[in-house]
Amino acid sequence: MKVPLLDLKAQYATIENEVRAAVDKVILSQYFILGPEVEALEAEIAAYTGARYGIGVASGSDAILLAMMHKGLGIGDAVVTTPYSFFATAGSITRTGASVVFVDIDPVTFNMDPGRFEELMEGLVKNSASPVTAGGATVRGVMPVHLFGQAADMASIVATTSRFGLFVVEDAAQAIGSCSPAGSAGAIGDMGCFSFFPSKNLGGFGDGGMITTSSEQTAEGLKILRNHGSKPKYYHKLVGVNSRLDALQAAVLRVKLKYLDSWSEKRKANAAHYRELFTAQGLASPAGPVVLPAVAEGYRHIYNQFVIMVDRRDELRDHLLKADIGTEIYYPVPLHLQECYRYLGYREGDFPHAEAAAKKSLALPIYPELTADMQQYIVDKIAAFYGGKK
Repeated sequence: MKVPLLDLKAQYATIENEVRAAVDKVILSQYFILGPEVEALEAEIAAYTGARYGIGVASGSDAILLAMMHKGLGIGDAVVTTPYSFFATAGSITRTGASVVFVDIDPVTFNMDPGRFEELMEGLVKNSASPVTAGGATVRGVMPVHLFGQAADMASIVATTSRFGLFVVEDAAQAIGSCSPAGSAGAIGDMGCFSFFPSKNLGGFGDGGMITTSSEQTAEGLKILRNHGSKPKYYHKLVGVNSRLDALQAAVLRVKLKYLDSWSEKRKANAAHYRELFTAQGLASPAGPVVLPAVAEGYRHIYNQFVIMVDRRDELRDHLLKADIGTEIYYPVPLHLQECYRYLGYREGDFPHAEAAAKKSLALPIYPELTADMQQYIVDKIAAFYGGKK
């Protein structure tokens, strides 16, 4: 049996006619950059997340970069985030000239540990005058990441940012539709940033992204920034970038958005079935070798990824590859240990939970079209590797 990590062809087969009709409509209109389709998607994503405005941009990476640019970051500023995420999280901060300050993750959720974030800020206050500084840079904001489809503990994080006067930009690239007791991902902070990369729960036919906000002033500023800082055309108040969502992507995403909740529920059902199978095989911790993803009470996990923690991770991945089972490692090197961030002075051991996740995490197939037989096959192969029942 062959089980890919993700099967987008299976998804497309269920919506092909709708997508083709939507794309043909755009082609006939010859309106490819921004325009009515993008405006409609922006309104629909805003309504879906609970924000007032949506601003379509060229990618998820551009979404967080533009959010940082809108905050006016530059040399002498700093933003706090976690070292266990895709590179764009920290890279968007660095591209503005600002400094990155890392804080460790919660080992259960993989998201920012709100207690450690609070401790970090309190420690910085003790060692600096107002405003709060880190390494000589003024700490201006925080970027929590809603990793793998589960929202961070935003209630606790926002409580700390309120104490210290920090802005909050949510990296929700993997988390559209996820919720915490504080609200929906992307609608809690100053801005929420989403990715429509094809592998996401809501994925386009190429790159695409969206920024959500409930501030009219912020929305207007972002629209100017994404279009070379121009308003009106050819008159530039700001130095912006070219980061506009195209109409073809918007048309595809509008079709897919109608099915997003049902697809996320299927992922949730697959996650529940995995739990049953791992438990039946005696593989689930604490007795077994597999630590399954946890979901906190009051949270909605959309399972952009289903990530387990295991010892001998690389050997297990090779074993599954030989059985034609697709997996992925998110992420093998935490950001504070990346070569380009050596200048920050962080060392191995500084963020033990992020480092442990980088060494032990493995993503298994979780896409909606995954069958029960496929899941059984995956778990049986994992059991065989660890000397379990099969």
